[in-house]
Amino acid sequence: MAETKKKYLFNRGVESDHKAEMSFIDHLEALRWHIVRSGLVWLAAAIVLFINVDWIFDHIIFAPAESNFITYTGLCNISHYLKLGDALCMPPVNIQLQGNTISGPFMSAISIAMVGGLIVAFPYLFWELWLFIKPALSPKELKYSRGSIFWISICFFTGALFGYFLLAPFTFNFLANFNLGTKGAYKYMPTLDDYIDTLNDIILGCGLSFELPIIAYVLTKIGLISADFLKKYRKYAFVIILIVAAIITPSPDWTSQIIVAVPLLLLYEISVFIAKKVDKDNIKKEKEWS
Repeated sequence: MAETKKKYLFNRGVESDHKAEMSFIDHLEALRWHIVRSGLVWLAAAIVLFINVDWIFDHIIFAPAESNFITYTGLCNISHYLKLGDALCMPPVNIQLQGNTISGPFMSAISIAMVGGLIVAFPYLFWELWLFIKPALSPKELKYSRGSIFWISICFFTGALFGYFLLAPFTFNFLANFNLGTKGAYKYMPTLDDYIDTLNDIILGCGLSFELPIIAYVLTKIGLISADFLKKYRKYAFVIILIVAAIITPSPDWTSQIIVAVPLLLLYEISVFIAKKVDKDNIKKEKEWS
């Protein structure tokens, strides 16, 4: 065990000497190429999406605002299967989008392509970030970070799908069927860019929020938090989660906020479990080194 520890320290020292040879300019040069490659992949994905933007808008972007969206029909079928009548069936959605600028449709197409390209290229973008920070990690840290790109991507896409298939339909259904006053003085006609921005906020917000277990794992590994810390401040975390749910959810509908808050609370409990496992591993490693 002592021999292994000496070998580890020797390897760490060699790596440190090699890193010391890189000047600040060298680091900037390396970072520049990582950014360039990331930008090119993002741009390539955005161009492909822009070429097919009409199909994407009809079948993906505008789909949650249509009454035959899979979430609406699925919930209604489940309600009938459970013999609950129309309890889970939501009112039909009828949204007519309008534009008040000449460049509106074109700029909306650009927005769809850029945000969609960011989502599609997310694993590669994180991989480039990983390549940049990888030389600064020790062999032990590299060992613990195996599979990080896979799990971070899984969490992000799971959150994005959750926002798209569950939160977005509830949000648009509530907003489209909300009436102000009883005389019909207000006619609901949202703008195209407002609809797209709302959908983007929901998808990206949920995607990033679902990274909570990964963040907990990393912070526990580097010793900034622990399972006891997460348990101690659980009640404060729950309040913060409710606030985050209210921010992510564009509508004031309490149903939509609960739909966001419940998974986030579950993710927090998963984070506590992960932190507990990491704490045990850290204690075990400390005993082996002692």
